[in-house]
Amino acid sequence: MNRAVGFVGLGRMGTPMVSRLVDAGVTVRAYDASEEAREACAAAVPGATVVGSAGETAVDTEAVLLCLPSSDVVEAVVPELDAARVVVDMSSSEPLRTRALAATLAETGRVLVDAPISGGVSGARAGTLAVMVGGPDEVVADLEPLLAAMGRPRHVGPVGAGHALKALNNLMSAAHLVASSEAVLVGEAFGLDPAVMLEVVNGSSGRSGSTENKWPNHILPGTYGAGFSIGLLVKDIHIALDLAATTGVPSRHAAATVELWDAALADLGPTADHTEIARWLRDREEPS
Repeated sequence: MNRAVGFVGLGRMGTPMVSRLVDAGVTVRAYDASEEAREACAAAVPGATVVGSAGETAVDTEAVLLCLPSSDVVEAVVPELDAARVVVDMSSSEPLRTRALAATLAETGRVLVDAPISGGVSGARAGTLAVMVGGPDEVVADLEPLLAAMGRPRHVGPVGAGHALKALNNLMSAAHLVASSEAVLVGEAFGLDPAVMLEVVNGSSGRSGSTENKWPNHILPGTYGAGFSIGLLVKDIHIALDLAATTGVPSRHAAATVELWDAALADLGPTADHTEIARWLRDREEPS
């Protein structure tokens, strides 16, 4: 592709995403607030141009892609992107704040598209991320080849729709991991072999991403290295719970899930891999 974009956010997901764009022939101007992250990206993706500020990513590029930790960080960066006609927020941001930011940008003739991702670091490296896109039809259609270099884009609705779906996806993922972990631990206490349990469940109706990937690849081996922190997951599931409150839909199961993850976060800390909740469930003391 003979196209040029800016990219802000060169963390564990952002750098391999930049690599996929460069491999597709896209010219990328990349930036991160961390000097260490900038240096790591320059070493890992020599085809990218690493620049010294967020604003420089918008120079001579058709869009700037953001892969940042939260709406707070996105809202702090966007004012530096005056030259960007299109801003694509691939972070896990808050959908109502995304809509408000889109309205603000529209006042100056600019467009915000939300395109959060799911699939983890392995998906970023392989270019197989699920990309949930919210925004105007024509703009999304123009961005689709760029997004397809990083995964499987799906236009899910107007601006904010992608961020809403991503939060709800992560709520379901969090609930699946707790439910499957508790079930495996019960089976193990009864005398079942966890590996056998997973093999059978994955051919049955109880299977999920947790039983097919997280348990066999990260929990059973004891590596706990899925590449997504508890802190970020808890942020996302709180967004989903807040969205439920906004819509007025009763979400008792979601509330219980979030409460449990909040407790795990308090014990394990925000940087722990989210798969460590299985170890936490195994080790924690039951209330008397």
